[in-house]
Amino acid sequence: MNLYKQIRALIYKDITLEWRSKYAINSIILYIVSTVFVCYQSFNAVKPEVWNALFWIILLFASINAMSKSFLSESSEKQLYYYTIASPKAIILAKIIYNSLLMLLLTFIAFTIYSLMFQNPVGNLGLYSISILLGSISFATVFTMVAGISAKADGNNTLMAILSFPIIIPLLMVLIKLSLGAIQEMNSSASLKDILLLIFINLITITISLLLFPYLWRD
Repeated sequence: MNLYKQIRALIYKDITLEWRSKYAINSIILYIVSTVFVCYQSFNAVKPEVWNALFWIILLFASINAMSKSFLSESSEKQLYYYTIASPKAIILAKIIYNSLLMLLLTFIAFTIYSLMFQNPVGNLGLYSISILLGSISFATVFTMVAGISAKADGNNTLMAILSFPIIIPLLMVLIKLSLGAIQEMNSSASLKDILLLIFINLITITISLLLFPYLWRD
């Protein structure tokens, strides 16, 4: 089976398992709805800068909850079985793609609920959509890679937090800056540097995952 078919089969497996249980996605949606509601009850109305920062903070913690179980939900017997039928590169790429799709869905739900409860101050919706797209993929790639490392360290969540902190903080700062430009109705060309930086971070993270994960998987 070639790499493409392996990735497709693994993504289909993850989607099928998630659709059967719905536990993880339902709990994350509940977290998003309850957090947005608490923010609304606490602030009622906020400045555009605060609105933007709150949105990304909610997404950050939602992504941590969603991605932390990427590998921990599978037993060692299942992982051994996957090792016999698929390459490590196919496994990590399938996880990244699946988690990116999951994050895009959760981000769309969060943005819709957030916009309904708070007045939406976004002036350039196209640029803000780009920041949401890149942000969702960025969270998925970073936390999937870190979750893979954490799973090989007996699922140590402290290790996951330590490893992700140096990457996620600069990433979050770039996302907040880019999305704030969309709120202030800056055009896409003015934010091109930030867009290219986010794409570069994603490519670097995926490349590191492809290089590192095969060595982790052997252990």
